[in-house]
Amino acid sequence: MKFTISRDALLRPLNLGAGVVERRQTLPILANVLMVLDGDRLALTGTDLEVELVGRVQLPAPGESGEVTMPARKLVDICKSLPEGSEIEFNVQDSKVTVKSGRSRFTLATLPAREFPNVEDSMGTHQFTIKQGQLKRLIDRTGFAMAQQDVRYYLNGMLWEIKGKQLRVVATDGHRLALCTLPGTIDASDDTQVILPRKGVLELARLLLEDDADIAIVMGSNHIRATTDDFTFTSKLVDGKFPDYQRVLPRSPDKIVLGSRLELRQAFTRAAILSNEKYRGVRLKLTKDSLDIVANNPEQEEAEESVPVDYQGESLEVGFNVSYLLDVLGVLSGERVQLSLSDPNSSALLEESEAGDSVYVVMPMRL
Repeated sequence: MKFTISRDALLRPLNLGAGVVERRQTLPILANVLMVLDGDRLALTGTDLEVELVGRVQLPAPGESGEVTMPARKLVDICKSLPEGSEIEFNVQDSKVTVKSGRSRFTLATLPAREFPNVEDSMGTHQFTIKQGQLKRLIDRTGFAMAQQDVRYYLNGMLWEIKGKQLRVVATDGHRLALCTLPGTIDASDDTQVILPRKGVLELARLLLEDDADIAIVMGSNHIRATTDDFTFTSKLVDGKFPDYQRVLPRSPDKIVLGSRLELRQAFTRAAILSNEKYRGVRLKLTKDSLDIVANNPEQEEAEESVPVDYQGESLEVGFNVSYLLDVLGVLSGERVQLSLSDPNSSALLEESEAGDSVYVVMPMRL
């Protein structure tokens, strides 16, 4: 196997494949990337047995075809350290690969390509194609609400639901819930739900750089696969049942607050400075056309903010984790935000005041 490629052309697919590789592995080969050259098409694959990423690049001229695995991190570090615009020559002999560029020469150990684990191909039950920008929006608007290392393992991921030609994604950690819907673009014969693991979600989001380019999604019973011209992403699915998110959405809350998203975000940010560092609680006091935000901490310090809002209901006092509210205000767009409440013990519903595609639920706190 022998070929020449420019540093800049190699770095993108190499970073994709190496990005999945964990720093600590159970098997030595999982520290490597698989390089497969077929004429002038080079594919680089990295896996951790849960997520697999294949990055592809076209060579300026065909090389000697072959396949080999080589250390991912070392190869990335070598390529990054070479000057921009430099040409890199790869030559595989026996169990070593020689990497030459200008006056630099590196000899790396390899492992046989046949030992490289392959995420098994499973039949896809649902297939559809959407724009990368649409998928990125779905993930960006909900990903922050995924749980991290929760014993309820099905919460450490994101629900993808196809229902009535809509793709909906939902994430929750049990304290807050984020939901975003892509209306009527999916041509599917029946409805389905799958849970994509947290690492898979984060890796996929990293890949979506071209908003107007297509991405083809295949959902199976055990795997999900996303393919573009430049990469193929495959992830195992979380085996479990996601909670019924419809039951979490507040039913007809009667206290509707409308306010400036920017003003509320700034007020919560300032109040958060003096909130309890561990519990992050703030108290919201609603009166006619006014929202008061009060934060206290164990040092007896206090912050008070008053924000003008559109509100005509009864007075209400309710506590929330300020970090959760700030997360939602950070992903919402539009000038105004709508906050819907029922009573001090019920969850809040946050959404854009104009008809948006996202809904957020935040549970109250006892303060």
